[in-house]
Amino acid sequence: METLRLYDFLPSGNGYKVRLLLTQIGMPFERVEVNILKGETRYPEFLSKNYNGKIPILEIETEKYLTESNAIMVYLSEGTEFLPYDRFLRAQVLQWLFFEQNSHEPFIATSRFWISLLGKAEEYKQALEQKRESGYAALRVMDKHLSNRKFFVEERYTIADIGLFAYTHVAHEGGFDLTPFPAIQAWIERVKAQPRYISITQELI
Repeated sequence: METLRLYDFLPSGNGYKVRLLLTQIGMPFERVEVNILKGETRYPEFLSKNYNGKIPILEIETEKYLTESNAIMVYLSEGTEFLPYDRFLRAQVLQWLFFEQNSHEPFIATSRFWISLLGKAEEYKQALEQKRESGYAALRVMDKHLSNRKFFVEERYTIADIGLFAYTHVAHEGGFDLTPFPAIQAWIERVKAQPRYISITQELI
């Protein structure tokens, strides 16, 4: 079997989801850094792998690529403890992954990108204000769900948790205060306590 190759940008939460899952599964992979701030995702060589010009990309075999972070996680977690076998529970995992991409990531991750990666908080001030309420709305949904649960689905750590953790635990880098969300804060600590946890900017040897 060929070694998996992950095209990734270290500060990216979407890349981190895949990197964290691969590490926790114990699956060896090669990481290829693609600097999105330098426009490397627009290079013809990169676009030949993903016409959408985004990371992460997982190269499963030579010239066999899978894109979209949550789709990659579903592929990798098949047959593992990170994805339930039960039909309804699997659908619940997907429900939260869809929520993350539709109601969470566009507001929390984008704000973090503008503020912490681009350093253009003032330039994007108006746009950031427009994203703030929707970002906090997503956090309220999460906090309410976690108020009587340890994890998002069936009291077990799954890719639903990884998907939502990636940008939530660095939400402060996008100007979001997690202080009003004690259930989220406790959940973040539980995720960090999982075996083979790595931080978002941890270089892998």
